[in-house]
Amino acid sequence: MEKYLPPLRFFLLPRALNSVIGFMLVVSSLSLAFAYDIERLQQQLVALFGPARVSLLRDWQKTLTEAKPVGEKEKLARINNFFNKRIEFTDDLSVWNQSDYWATPVEFIGQGRGDCEDFAIAKYFALKEIGVPSAKLRLVYVKAKLNGPGGPFLQAHMVLAYYPAPNAEPTILDNLVPEIKPASLRGDLQPVFSFNSEAIWQGVAENSAKGKGGTGQLSRWQDLLQRAHAEGFH
Repeated sequence: MEKYLPPLRFFLLPRALNSVIGFMLVVSSLSLAFAYDIERLQQQLVALFGPARVSLLRDWQKTLTEAKPVGEKEKLARINNFFNKRIEFTDDLSVWNQSDYWATPVEFIGQGRGDCEDFAIAKYFALKEIGVPSAKLRLVYVKAKLNGPGGPFLQAHMVLAYYPAPNAEPTILDNLVPEIKPASLRGDLQPVFSFNSEAIWQGVAENSAKGKGGTGQLSRWQDLLQRAHAEGFH
């Protein structure tokens, strides 16, 4: 595995400060429920990546604010569309100079690009932020059937599953297929295991057996949760 090269830090120049001040004025007009976290996220983003992604963070905040009062089905659609349309899909080697790196929401937005894990993770935290219980959400490792020059092949992939009710069929949020569909209509996906902040399951069904040892079995997930918590996510 190649050594992780941390992103370059930038000093704020006068022109950059204008963008930051404008952003803070927008923050002050938004719901107080988001104000502290967003101010903290904005400071971290600018410190790590410079002011270039401030507008993307502002649009993300606007999407969260507007999606908070709507029903859960509409929440899913708005969050799924935002990330699928605004973030570039690419591999970790290109972004982080590593073969596998799980980015926090701030890192994902700061880079403006990421792989399937980053999309699923960002959607998970965004939906929790606007009121969708974590019990209804699971990150799912799957084998995705894709078509290549040599024919169909299986690719390791991650999606986000939403369970509208206990024992209900989940719907799938995916960066490869933009439409949110019931799991039964995603025959191209073979679930391997699923997890969220509370537990790991051996499959994707609601009644799947929980893995022993809890989320501690996934060191990358534990590390990601700690870094996301430091950013202000819970």
